Amino acid sequence: MGLGGISIWQLLIVLVIVLLLFGTKKLRNLGTDLGGAVKGFRSTMKDGANAEESKETETEAEAETSQESLAESAEDADSDKENAKV
Repeated sequence: MGLGGISIWQLLIVLVIVLLLFGTKKLRNLGTDLGGAVKGFRSTMKDGANAEESKETETEAEAETSQESLAESAEDADSDKENAKV
């Protein structure tokens, strides 16, 4: 017994029937199309992960920039108060 009750001979017979029905050219095209689809899916997943990482770094950079601008505006307000006293 092979895989789940299917012997190797039964698998070979099915393979021969599929080859006779579709031919090698159609099966090759099917394999090429399937491979291209998998490759596109993988690249999309990588691009999505990279986009998430870049969004996180952009958010961190914006937070740092806003903190710096708040500190600068607080310093400007302090200097304005000092100038007003003089």
